[in-house]
Amino acid sequence: MAHIVVLGAGLGGVPMALEARKELPKDHKITVISDSATFHFTPSNPWVAVNWREPDQIKVELAPMFKKKNIDFIHAKATKVKPEENAVTLENGEDVTYDYLIIATGPELAFDEIEGLGPHGGHTESVCHVDHAAASNEVWQKFCDNPAPIVVGAVQGASCFGPAYEFAMILETDLRKRKIRDKVPMTFVTSEPYVGHLGLDGVGDTKGLLESEMRNRHIKWITSARVTKVEEGLMHVEEVNEDGTVKKTHELPFGYSMMLPAFRGIPAVRDVEGLVNPRGFILIDEHQRNPNFANIFSVGVCVAIPPMENYAVPVGVPKTGFMIESMVIATARNIRDELAGKDPRHVATWNAVCLADFGDGGVAFVAMPQIPPRNVNWSADGGWVHLGKIAFEKYFLGKIRSGVGEPFYERAVFDMLGIHKVKPQEKTDA
Repeated sequence: MAHIVVLGAGLGGVPMALEARKELPKDHKITVISDSATFHFTPSNPWVAVNWREPDQIKVELAPMFKKKNIDFIHAKATKVKPEENAVTLENGEDVTYDYLIIATGPELAFDEIEGLGPHGGHTESVCHVDHAAASNEVWQKFCDNPAPIVVGAVQGASCFGPAYEFAMILETDLRKRKIRDKVPMTFVTSEPYVGHLGLDGVGDTKGLLESEMRNRHIKWITSARVTKVEEGLMHVEEVNEDGTVKKTHELPFGYSMMLPAFRGIPAVRDVEGLVNPRGFILIDEHQRNPNFANIFSVGVCVAIPPMENYAVPVGVPKTGFMIESMVIATARNIRDELAGKDPRHVATWNAVCLADFGDGGVAFVAMPQIPPRNVNWSADGGWVHLGKIAFEKYFLGKIRSGVGEPFYERAVFDMLGIHKVKPQEKTDA
């Protein structure tokens, strides 16, 4: 009997544990370690921040769900991964040993890398965690009683730009619903070289669609932006040329601001030689396996992916939901094969299917694969995207509450559309 440990219980960790339970023989033990007792549907955080959702509406209690699926759950913070000992050390000093470890922790939010950034001792809000979004909602309600300029975006080194665009548009929609939009100048600040880059050199016409959306909503933007410091009510920004020189400096006053931070690996893995890159992200090969520790796999935002280009202002590559699901399925099947004495051979497609909600519309895109060059490069906008995001939220939370990874009908629909999670040539016996 093998012991498979999943470290993390977010958008990567929970589906990973459920998919492993489905794929692996029942005599193998699966344990999930997480510092949170609940799963949070992170894509709904922007709605929480404007009181369109209550935090409890997007949470799922993990212990009872995992118990029904014969998965052990340890609610504890991991302080150190020790690959040489095949062990994970918990905050209480206990070691949990494993035969296989799947790291799905998500990132640490690097607010401290910019003075004054973030909700903890800083001056900007966050929608990266449901607790941040809930706290931000309190700030938002007070702001609406005393409207002022808004600054929203993503700082240098950020790799998750979609939520910044979503939140800017959602705030704008909420202001219109409150009949106070005319009192609030808005500026979008991003490290991207152009609007709609998304860390992916755009998908379809995301540049045109998002620029048009912001013009229609009277949101100004600054690209190739480096945030140097945030003071209470004032953001200092450098607009940078392609050669790295400063084109223009901006001092942007605000009454409310949300800026997505850069990410880095969590402390438990960050300094483990051979496991991570300099930012603390997990090194993997094409089979999601660490090249130096063959019994460690990784999925999700904590995976190391090199940036597409060395831009003057650092721009990271996002790990989107569908892409993470493809990593999960490939990993589960590769561990299944290893336990059966076979070499791992399943490769995630890293395709991306995204719905960016704007409160009353949105932009959808399909990138196959996510990183160019692509076989499919499509984007579109419309009110149907908002409805689609609501439907997807309910569907995904329903899957988690039921303890289901990838239902057969979901796989069948995507296969029919030609959108695969694992490369077709690798699925001969799956």
